[in-house]
Amino acid sequence: MGLDSEDVEKFLDGNPAFAQGYFNKKLTPGALSVMAGISESKVDFGMLQELGQIEEGQILFDLIKEMQENVNMEKVVFKILKRIVALIQADRCSLFMYRERNGIAELATRLFNITTESELDDCVVHPDHEIVFPLDLGVVGHVAQTKKHINLKDVNESSHFSSFVDDLTEYKTRNILASPIMNGEDVVAVIMALNKTTGPHFTTEDEDLFLKYLRIATLNLKIYQLNYLYNCETRKGQVLLWSANKVFEELTDIERQFHKALYTVRAYLNCDRYSVGLLDMTKEKEFFDIWPVLMGDQPPYSGPLTPDGREVIFYKVIDYILHGKEDIKVIATPTLEHWVLCTGLPTYVAETGLICNIINPATEEMFKFQSEPLDDSGWTIKNVLSMPIVNMTEDIVGVATFYNRKDGKPFDQQDEELMEAMTNFLGWSHLNTDTYDRMKMIENRKDIAQDMVLYHVKCRDDEIQNILVKPCSQIYTDLTSFTREFLQILKKELPGPKKFEIYEFGFSDFDCTDLELVMCGIQMFYEVGVVKKFQVPQEVLVRFMYSISKGYRKMPYHNWRHGFNVGQTMFTLLTTGNMKRYYTDLEVMAMITSAFLHDIDHRGTNNLYQVKSSNPLAKLHGSSVLERHHLEFSKFLLADESLNIYQNLNRRQNEHAIHLMDIAIIATDLQLYFKKRTMFQKIVDLSKTYEDEKKWVDWMSLETTRKEIVLAMMMTACDLSALTKPWEVQSKVALSEAAEFWVQGDLEREVLEKQPITMMDRNCAGELPKLQCGFIDFVCTFVYKELSRFHPAIQPMYDGMLNNRKEWKAKQEDQRDSLSVTQQGRWTFWFQTHVGTLWPQQSISCLQLKSSYH
Repeated sequence: MGLDSEDVEKFLDGNPAFAQGYFNKKLTPGALSVMAGISESKVDFGMLQELGQIEEGQILFDLIKEMQENVNMEKVVFKILKRIVALIQADRCSLFMYRERNGIAELATRLFNITTESELDDCVVHPDHEIVFPLDLGVVGHVAQTKKHINLKDVNESSHFSSFVDDLTEYKTRNILASPIMNGEDVVAVIMALNKTTGPHFTTEDEDLFLKYLRIATLNLKIYQLNYLYNCETRKGQVLLWSANKVFEELTDIERQFHKALYTVRAYLNCDRYSVGLLDMTKEKEFFDIWPVLMGDQPPYSGPLTPDGREVIFYKVIDYILHGKEDIKVIATPTLEHWVLCTGLPTYVAETGLICNIINPATEEMFKFQSEPLDDSGWTIKNVLSMPIVNMTEDIVGVATFYNRKDGKPFDQQDEELMEAMTNFLGWSHLNTDTYDRMKMIENRKDIAQDMVLYHVKCRDDEIQNILVKPCSQIYTDLTSFTREFLQILKKELPGPKKFEIYEFGFSDFDCTDLELVMCGIQMFYEVGVVKKFQVPQEVLVRFMYSISKGYRKMPYHNWRHGFNVGQTMFTLLTTGNMKRYYTDLEVMAMITSAFLHDIDHRGTNNLYQVKSSNPLAKLHGSSVLERHHLEFSKFLLADESLNIYQNLNRRQNEHAIHLMDIAIIATDLQLYFKKRTMFQKIVDLSKTYEDEKKWVDWMSLETTRKEIVLAMMMTACDLSALTKPWEVQSKVALSEAAEFWVQGDLEREVLEKQPITMMDRNCAGELPKLQCGFIDFVCTFVYKELSRFHPAIQPMYDGMLNNRKEWKAKQEDQRDSLSVTQQGRWTFWFQTHVGTLWPQQSISCLQLKSSYH
């Protein structure tokens, strides 16, 4: 039987004691002389040890030189580990780097399975193929936890050993030699050698040699770690510096503030792409948005909520693309299908407030990341870091998400700290814009208050003329005049309900003076019995009603007479229309009060004009601009003790009355009218299903939401009630309303330099009948038809409206083709005659309205 070299090598490997003896026996001076190329007489066995030391010193010198000249940590450590494998006769060696993600420590393979024959590129682990060890798993995790090296002679005897890597790589681990790499008290990495090839396990000599060479590896890894931390701190400093620069540069708008800061620091964020989702900060919904839910027309919101209870709604997403050609994409009102939001990660972060650091998003089961490219460039998501942007009050204002670290490695603890520092800084800077907004709001309130005071205090030309015709002894200050007029009202008896027919739907104010209208308003509060029940001081009630009359400006249409007519219609609906049966006396009092106040301090121009002209009102109120101003003015009056008719109500009663005023006055915005039509119609339909009227009234009286919807529709009916009056009243009121619209049209031409719409254009006066018919058909018919169906007692309003439409239609038929010069003249004469009758001493001009606006 023949033997070859492989058989001999196998025998010697299996019998190390025999091999050592054989080596000592055969190592003669003659053999050394042949190997060294010197004479046998000069051979010294001590020289062999010196040659080994020289060789080792040269190796260490080369490694130090490599560390000095090469910043590539992996290359240097690879050479060290490759040398260790040869010296301790290990089968292979690996490097595991320590890191933290999401606040949890872990070890990840950086250099894997280094052997004596390995090449660097084969051993460097790509981030996509990392093997990650939690510190509570495996021998390598145990070494990192204990911070002590270990020589494990048999892995089966250790409770810390885990075979999941063996199963993954189809390898059999027998013994392990592992040691942590420390930087002070902090773990930097763990190096592990596997399977002694020339013996059953690693010896003490192997352990000493292993630790000896690891000192060099430790030095290199320390340098790498310190350099990395230095770069991270430098980046963090630059990020915060530039963020602060841009944050304080932009104070007016939080979106622009975030955008400027995030775009400026893009070079320091070390990622391919990042996006910022800005959250809706609305905490309380408007009542007209809550009604559909309370009515059962819409299901209640069941989606995610922020920690402070807001619905998670991203109203804007800004996408910063840094890979390839730089680009910025701003997506207003993004849908949930947008690639940033469809994953569910930003929503989860907004809901929980947690930082999420994900290595391989495509395999993540909790979120829905797509593995295919997102665009034509072939860019795919490899790792993700997402975190909340939190303001000073700990409310989440947005979510920042970063994609793909530029070096291909996962985001680590340093990245988390850097990004968190930036997002915290941006969140805290929200205070700047909040403070700026509050300052501007106060300034706008001041401007509005000054405007209100100036209008009501400043003496007008007609007042000067009135004063000049009086003897000097009768000239009083404004306060004295107000007091004397007030005392005159107190001394006179109220007109009573029949004198001016305040219970009638066809009531006309043409035969009443302004003072008589004030007295009629006071009479209405007595008629519904609230003055005695709620202990309203008579003096306060009179002051309140007289102040309301003064609070309305001298406009062609939106004046005290319009305010009174709306209040009278509300009173008539409640009494004659029998709507009072659903409401308590307190609610009736609040409804009548709201109707009188609903247009107080109206400027003669609509909401759109306030916005276009940059009026402080539009800056103060985001929606329903004038209605919210009327509401604030009303509360301003009630805040004065001498005008507060609610002063003897308890706290709950007062809050309820103010709540109803909020609903009633805001509901006069016609933009909200179409939101409540369907809901009101369902209430009317429901009422027809009850055969027992008392049961319906009892049930309806307890339905708070439905009562509020009916109240809102009643306010619309009252506000438009001029269209239900007798034709001789309606025609004159329509012309005064048209006159006010035309003045706004003049302002739009002169101030805004824009062509007004037909309704506002005095050059289109001939279109008035057509416009009136259209308005009746599109807006009014539903209101009065459904109200009369709801309560037949309200039928006179519907009949009056139909009659007026018939009259306007007849006017329209007269001018179907075009207005001749003669017809134009007739229209002008008719307008001047009727408006002159209404306003005999006043010609409202564009200049006057402009001065009242300023």
